[in-house]
Amino acid sequence: MLRIYNSLTNRKEEFKPMEPGKVKMYFCGPTVYNYIHIGNARPPIVYDMVRRYLVYRGYDVTFISNFTDVDDKIIRAAQELGEEVFEVAERFIEAYHADTEALNVQKADMHPRVTETMDDIIDFIKQLEEKGFAYEAGGDVYFRTRKFDDYGKLSGQSLNELQSGARIGVDERKEDPVDFVLWKAAKPEEISWESPWGHGRPGWHIECSAMIKKNLGDTIDIHAGGKDLTFPHHENEIAQSESLTGRKLANYWMHNGFVNINNEKMSKSLGNFVLAHDIIQQYPAEVVRYFMLTTHYRTPINFSDELLVSATTSLERLRNAVTNLKHRLNESVDLGEKEQWLEKIETYKQRFITEMDDDFNSANAISVLFDLTKEANVYANEAQTSKAVLSAFLQLFEEISDVLGIQLHQEQALLDEEIDALIEERNEARKARNFARADEIRDTLKEKKILLEDTAQGVRWKRG
Repeated sequence: MLRIYNSLTNRKEEFKPMEPGKVKMYFCGPTVYNYIHIGNARPPIVYDMVRRYLVYRGYDVTFISNFTDVDDKIIRAAQELGEEVFEVAERFIEAYHADTEALNVQKADMHPRVTETMDDIIDFIKQLEEKGFAYEAGGDVYFRTRKFDDYGKLSGQSLNELQSGARIGVDERKEDPVDFVLWKAAKPEEISWESPWGHGRPGWHIECSAMIKKNLGDTIDIHAGGKDLTFPHHENEIAQSESLTGRKLANYWMHNGFVNINNEKMSKSLGNFVLAHDIIQQYPAEVVRYFMLTTHYRTPINFSDELLVSATTSLERLRNAVTNLKHRLNESVDLGEKEQWLEKIETYKQRFITEMDDDFNSANAISVLFDLTKEANVYANEAQTSKAVLSAFLQLFEEISDVLGIQLHQEQALLDEEIDALIEERNEARKARNFARADEIRDTLKEKKILLEDTAQGVRWKRG
């Protein structure tokens, strides 16, 4: 039985999707004004693992993650760079995909953007205004926070305890200091959209509410994001969405813990951040992903070079076990099924499921993986091995590694003569104007980290 820690109730609950066998899941994506730091990389890794496990357990998952592609930070970055807002956003969306793909994060089923959802956002705000939950003031539109009786149910924040000017900006145009903005009037020469309240752009919180409603409906199964989004972002999402629809926004709220440096939260504002792009130049991306999953997702994780070196060694132990099994499989004979070993392997599978069913406990699941490794090493060292048992070991390693999104199978590096042969085939394909085949060979070599350089003297290659 899968149980999820629900931030809304602060307890683990049995997971019961609205529609049997199907899951609607939304993950708050990045504001694309810069490269993501390693702290920003934890949520996509975590929720990719969650998504993979739900699929592994037989669910049909619709997974959506947004891009905030217009925002104060993006506008400021565009001004500093002398570029258009769209150019900055597009560049960092591409950079986000490059970094997360390197970390083996699968793309969402849909990546909606704020700029592509503007009509829906405006309509959402209009309906809130018609219901009396929103009001216009000087071209801005605000949400009447006190009108939503359940405000604070996710974060535990009390409206009466929120001090004006502390967590919520002071604005004399507000009816109440705790009201938050839904629509911002445009400043001179600032990117904007036409609306019933004049030219402007949406506030941050309304964007996710509108994208969820448009793409997944009034209520979803799982809403996920970093712990730092609990208040005010997710709290405000709940207020505006549930005020409009009269229905629960999400049945389960998941929040991952911070990535710390020297036990202090990593953030761009504190200046203690490390870019994901830089880290995966220093360490294999699969090591970074593995490191992230060695701690339960709700627990803060401390980041250091020493821990990444340790993760590298640990991952190598797992890979060596798989390599040994494959080696023995090539020379094994069919001894028939060894029931005791097959039954033992099945117990490890059930242990893995038990740990993951307990709020996606990847840390304990990895411990099971190491116990399986010890068992596999013992068996691989026996004088005679059974194909059935070796195959069962390898199958379970593959299942677990696929859920965790870590690659345990190490492909054999191409020999120099194999590379030369492929380059020669590519040359012949180009002469025959078979450019599709030539490109295919180049891509194959690139996947093997063989980089080609076309020169006047011919093709040169090097290992990347």
